[in-house]
Amino acid sequence: MSAILKIDNLVKRFGGLTATDHVSLEVMPHEIHALIGPNGAGKSTLINQLCGELRSNAGTIHLAGRDVTNLSVPDRVALGLGRTFQITSLLDEVTVRENIGMAVQVREGGNFRIWDAARRRHAVWVETDALLVPSQLADRAEIRVADLSHGEKKQLELLVAMAMRPQLLLLDEPMAGLGHLESQQMIGLLRRVREDAAILLVEHDMEAVFALADRVSVLVYGRIIAQGRVEEIRNDPAVREAYLGAEDELC
Repeated sequence: MSAILKIDNLVKRFGGLTATDHVSLEVMPHEIHALIGPNGAGKSTLINQLCGELRSNAGTIHLAGRDVTNLSVPDRVALGLGRTFQITSLLDEVTVRENIGMAVQVREGGNFRIWDAARRRHAVWVETDALLVPSQLADRAEIRVADLSHGEKKQLELLVAMAMRPQLLLLDEPMAGLGHLESQQMIGLLRRVREDAAILLVEHDMEAVFALADRVSVLVYGRIIAQGRVEEIRNDPAVREAYLGAEDELC
C-alpha cells in the first residue's frame, strides 16, 4: 500500500537556525499518525511546510504519489490536502449548516457569494447533512456559529475541512481547550473521519494521542528522535527524556 504522505529529508532554515532537520515520515491511507514533541520542537514549522505556506530548503514532499514540494497552497488543496488550525476559522454570523454548505460549494467551483443559489442546490445540502450525521452537531445545524461552545466549533471546523474531500488531513491540536467530555466526542469523530481521510495529528494531549494513533513520530529541536507504535513510543527512554522525565505525561 502506497503512502498518502511521504516526506523525505525535509529541511527548513531560518538564518542559522535549522527548524526542520532532515525530517522523514510517511502517513498511510486511513492511518492516524501523531506528531508530538515539546514546545519549540518545530511542529508548526513542519506543518506549514507541508501546507505550502513555507518553502523548504531541501527535501521532498509527496502527496498520493505526486511531488508537491514546490506547489502552492491551493494546488495542494486541490490534490487532496486539508487542514485545521489551533484557532478555529469559521463564519460566526451564519449557521453550522451554512458553514459546511459553503465549503461544499467552494469545492465544486463556487465562491462565498452563494446564499440564494446554494439554497436551491439540493445536492449541496444532501452532502452537508450527511457530513453532520456522525458528529454531535446534527441537532445544532441551524444554530449560529457564534453561539456554539468551543468544542462544538472545533468539531465544525473538522467537518468544514472534510467537506473539501481531502485525502489527508493535517490537524493542529484539535483537542486544545477542550474539556474531558468534548475531548471524548472529538476522539469519536476523528475515528469516523479516518474512514475517509488519513490524518497527521499534531497534539499535546497524550491521552488522545495514545487513544487514536496508529503510529507516532516524536520531534525534538526539528529532528525526529523516535517513530513507532504507541507502546514503543510510550516506553522509549529518549522520548521520556524529551518530555523532561515526566512519567505521568506519557501514561
